[in-house]
Amino acid sequence: MKILRAGETDLSAALGELSSKLGLGGGMVSESSRRKTLQIFGEALTPLEVVRRILRDVRARGDEAISEYARKLDSATLPPERFLVTRKEMDAAWRSAPPRFRKSLARASANIRRFQERIKLKAPAPLRNREGGRLAVEYRPLARVGLCVPGGRAAYPSSVLMTAIPAQVAGVDEIAMVTPCRPDGTVWPQTLAAARAAGLAEVYRISGAPAVAALAYGTKTIRRVDKIVGPGSIFVTLAKREVYGDVALDMLAGPSEVLIIADAKADPRFAAADLLSQAEHDPAAAVLLTPDERVARETLAEIGRQLPRLSREKAARDGLERYGFIAVTRDLDQAIVLANQFAPEHLELAVENPEALLGRIRSAGAVFMGAYTPEPVGDYLAGPSHVLPTGGTARFFSGLSVNDFLRRMSVIRYTRTALRKSVADVDSLARAEGLDAHARAANIRFASKPAR
Repeated sequence: MKILRAGETDLSAALGELSSKLGLGGGMVSESSRRKTLQIFGEALTPLEVVRRILRDVRARGDEAISEYARKLDSATLPPERFLVTRKEMDAAWRSAPPRFRKSLARASANIRRFQERIKLKAPAPLRNREGGRLAVEYRPLARVGLCVPGGRAAYPSSVLMTAIPAQVAGVDEIAMVTPCRPDGTVWPQTLAAARAAGLAEVYRISGAPAVAALAYGTKTIRRVDKIVGPGSIFVTLAKREVYGDVALDMLAGPSEVLIIADAKADPRFAAADLLSQAEHDPAAAVLLTPDERVARETLAEIGRQLPRLSREKAARDGLERYGFIAVTRDLDQAIVLANQFAPEHLELAVENPEALLGRIRSAGAVFMGAYTPEPVGDYLAGPSHVLPTGGTARFFSGLSVNDFLRRMSVIRYTRTALRKSVADVDSLARAEGLDAHARAANIRFASKPAR
């Protein structure tokens, strides 16, 4: 991991280069994925080409294609009757889960539910316009949604809670979850325990682009959904982008990111631990911006001390080398400008007075305030969903919430008196657009009935 300095390096360009590596345009895939692509398709396809082939195949052949890709991608034998995880399997996963883990699931669930209920949009009181028309807004939950929960090399039970509970609070009637299985067809028990804790009944042991295709288009076994949410690999994200329009999406998320702004009072031990907590995902961006040379050097030294203690030491080390750096900025002002440019998924304000900086933060998925708010508390327990925009998309996307599962519809009611006050303007505007039938639809209500 390098230390870059404002006087020697264009820090804006360095962050831009990092963002491009992690974005969809970077086409980031592992070497094992490249080999598997060649093995399955017989040629070196790009991730987008792979995704488009899979989507076409599943759309054309449905369950048969999903079973075939389960065998090719996951080495699993999955006939359609085995797609759905049984209630018995989820009950067994719950019973086998350690009591401490079950208690943590319950506490996290309660926090998430309480927060989502608090921020759920409520319809405002109706408004009367100048002509006397009554205008209102109504919110309705989506009928059926799909949740993508990762689970390749590790279990992510937190992603179950962070996607399912906001949908439940919104009032979604049907929730279909997809998650990877292992070669023997089993799903991570931690993931199933979380699904059981959330009360999910429809969990499918399929993943990747085939799962996105099934949710978007529907098959004989899996009914299509209205919206797909949740994180995944580059193949999942590209598949979501391709099916947009057939279904709605939450966002196009890629590898995880943390950017820390630290002042001279920051504890290098904390900064190092927080950088490593992201780097162990590999790929993931981990960046520290500080105007204090001592904090920069001591954080780097701390990383060296903490790395050997990690179970995922190699992944974290590789992640920091490829997608991380420490930058010594001119001052905190420059650090804020750079943070807004990068628009990180997670932004930690490891400064003495984070409230003084918060008002100047324009673009971030989630902001973590002060020395005792490490990013993992947001990943697991705090309440806001950890499904957040990445790759600079926090400039225009927000994190997942209950409100992403609600539809807003306008409600308009005019009386005869209100319409009479409006008809001349409707007529004028309609005729300006050359739409005389529009004008007539308003005028006819005040015209004399023709003699019969």
